[in-house]
Amino acid sequence: MASTTFSSPPLSKLDLSLVLSQRNKKFGATSIPLSSKTHLQKFKIHHQMVRLPHFKSKCVIVSSSLNDQVEDKILPTPETTSNSHPQPEVQTRIISFVFILCSMWNWRGYSIRYQYGGNNGPALVLVHGFGANSDHWRKNIPVLAKSHRVYSIDLIGYGYSDKPKPRQFGDNSFYTFETWAAQLNDFCIDVVKDEAFFICNSIGGLVGLQAAVTEPQICKGIILLNISLRMLHIKKQPWFGRPFIRSFQNLLRGTAVGKAFFRSVATQESVRSILCQCYHDTSQVTDELVLKILNPGLEPGAADVFLEFICYSDGPLPEELLPQVKCPVLIGWGDKDPWEPIELGRNYGNFDSVEDFIVLPNVGHCPQDEAPHLVNPIVESFVSRHAKSSPGTS
Repeated sequence: MASTTFSSPPLSKLDLSLVLSQRNKKFGATSIPLSSKTHLQKFKIHHQMVRLPHFKSKCVIVSSSLNDQVEDKILPTPETTSNSHPQPEVQTRIISFVFILCSMWNWRGYSIRYQYGGNNGPALVLVHGFGANSDHWRKNIPVLAKSHRVYSIDLIGYGYSDKPKPRQFGDNSFYTFETWAAQLNDFCIDVVKDEAFFICNSIGGLVGLQAAVTEPQICKGIILLNISLRMLHIKKQPWFGRPFIRSFQNLLRGTAVGKAFFRSVATQESVRSILCQCYHDTSQVTDELVLKILNPGLEPGAADVFLEFICYSDGPLPEELLPQVKCPVLIGWGDKDPWEPIELGRNYGNFDSVEDFIVLPNVGHCPQDEAPHLVNPIVESFVSRHAKSSPGTS
């Protein structure tokens, strides 16, 4: 397995301006401002005055349902008012939490939802997989945002981003890795305004790789978590079966059969069942997770996007993109993934751009949500190795 210390050159303001002007000439657009619809993600903060045992003074304990990590600090006490009755030391438990905000970004006339947190450090962009959305990173953003600027984006067609109808583009496919890669790179230019590390799960890995190949000056490094092997790709099917595959895809997209299939999948019971297949630790398949995945799928247009993608058997393969990537790549793989077998995934560790292949024991297809305690330290370590000493700020 090859190890590389390659880092792409820093994306200066001049580079950003050049890329932005070239992009605008291509699409006939001017710089797109952020929407003003910015709001705090909902979470509760409980606080109360309590008397700690053996202490006369009171302290405030603040607890956050978003982040339960606690830092214990001993605060110095003021001078006592009486030498005969010294005041004891007051121990205050300070909860460390990070505000996570949601906003909408106008991309080529479409509304794109994203979440972000953190004010300094290297920029990270988290890219979800098929059928998911930026909420799938809810266990990672608060931790990583303590020392990074973290962004999690809803790819167009997913989550609460717009879902344009595929048929309005005629015979041209819209929901492709090329489209999502362009969205990801434009997001870094318009919103992040800096080069970034891409942290990707499942098909999000293809998006990150395609984006890095298309505009290598933007991506500083990529972490691929159980990247999709794309076993249903037309190139991986026997020649005699390809006509039948095309016929089945046309049936799903062009008849009521596809919509009926989607209705059978878009239920709490079905979503829970699917998640329990791909999560090794099924205790992590909570009611909250089920609704985070299901509810955006009930938005208008979601059925058409779902059917369009499951019929998408063209486009790039990981083994075609990895040789073209110029930035360092780390692959993490849950060894209990029933959809993307680790035995096949190990082959990706042989590419020169891949500096390490890390096995995540007893974890399924979505390590960032099932085992964030394993994934978050890997992200922090990888970024610290490849980040420049001059972090930008937003």
